[in-house]
Amino acid sequence: MGKIAVFPGSFDPFTIGHEAIVKRALPLFDKIVIAVGVNSLKNSLFSAENRVKMINAVFASEPKIEIETFQGLTVDFCKAKGAHYILRGLRTAADFEYERAMGQMNKKMAPGIDTVFLLTSTEHTPINSTIVRDIIRMGGDASMFVPKAINLKDYLL
Repeated sequence: MGKIAVFPGSFDPFTIGHEAIVKRALPLFDKIVIAVGVNSLKNSLFSAENRVKMINAVFASEPKIEIETFQGLTVDFCKAKGAHYILRGLRTAADFEYERAMGQMNKKMAPGIDTVFLLTSTEHTPINSTIVRDIIRMGGDASMFVPKAINLKDYLL
């Protein structure tokens, strides 16, 4: 089975920061499952199906990556996939505090699953999906913030 990590998120949209975390994590794991969270309470800009298509476009030639949607608790999804690691990127101290608490709660619920944190590269620190979504909603050009394989206009609802 090997070392399997789940990289969960809404990825609305998938950014160059997300891409960088996954690429840096590839040598650490035998498989990374990019788990696109589906939350009916959130008003997403991109459909879950289109978010999966975007990420598939980025990693089409990488056999160690799978992309799936999920609902519910991340630890339950990890158990279903046989994953013992949750991969998370950290941009700021605020991210660390939130992710530390989440990682500790996940560890309580699923003692066999560890959270692995990778620090975001300095050039990607200000990039987050919320700001990128706002740029798109306001008619701006967000192409510099998403991987080159993604043409945002192909995926808008």
